[in-house]
Amino acid sequence: MTAQGGPPALSVSGVTKRFGGFVALDCVSLEVAEGSITGLIGPNGAGKSTLFAIIAGFLPPDGGTIRLRGEDVTAESPWRLHARGLARTFQIPRLFSRMTVLENLMVAAPNQSGEQLPAPWLARRQIQREEEALRARALHVLERLNLARHAEAPASALSGGQKKLVELGRALMSEASVILLDEPAAGVNRTLLREIAEIIAALNREEGITFLVIEHDLDLVADLCTRVWCLAEGRVIAGGTMSEVRADPQVAEAYLGMTFDLN
Repeated sequence: MTAQGGPPALSVSGVTKRFGGFVALDCVSLEVAEGSITGLIGPNGAGKSTLFAIIAGFLPPDGGTIRLRGEDVTAESPWRLHARGLARTFQIPRLFSRMTVLENLMVAAPNQSGEQLPAPWLARRQIQREEEALRARALHVLERLNLARHAEAPASALSGGQKKLVELGRALMSEASVILLDEPAAGVNRTLLREIAEIIAALNREEGITFLVIEHDLDLVADLCTRVWCLAEGRVIAGGTMSEVRADPQVAEAYLGMTFDLN
């Protein structure tokens, strides 16, 4: 929940995005409370991924404002937002397939001395100490994600669900406190999906990480999310608890007659 007297972790106000004559987002406004797991649902083509791309700095909006903990970050670059503690994952994980799982996490850590051109020659011992610390930290994250046994395996050898967990691990390595999750359930078997859901809930509960989650699995959204926003045709048509959103006639219409279990 939002800290008493403090701003939301994330605030979207009147965001609009056009692609030629097509309006992908039409004055979208929503909030994500600090320390919450918030769901973003809607039929295909509703504008969910476009909104994620704008929030994360991959696309500039044509209008509106994005605020991160009250600070205007509209159209800031992804790396600046990354430094501010906001990270996103992708529906199709973007990993370095030839690198090991452990290496994929290690390269995601910010502010490494070895990234500076003179450093490999001028600060070898410092870089070695940092790499040892990064390795230990990455192994800890993999333990948290139940992936430690795959640490030395190439990322290409993992299942789709495990790759999604590696992407989440990369966000954790960046020390993100607000994470945008793009369809964590897509293509994942039910057993691993339960594990992913438990990990997300534990990270939120134990480390206070705020999540905004795009998801089509409404049962997962109902289990994880305290608040849900529904987009359709680029507009917010409902917001509230999952029960409230499911009961909204506009939501049922947007899903083209899809029936919801309201129990």
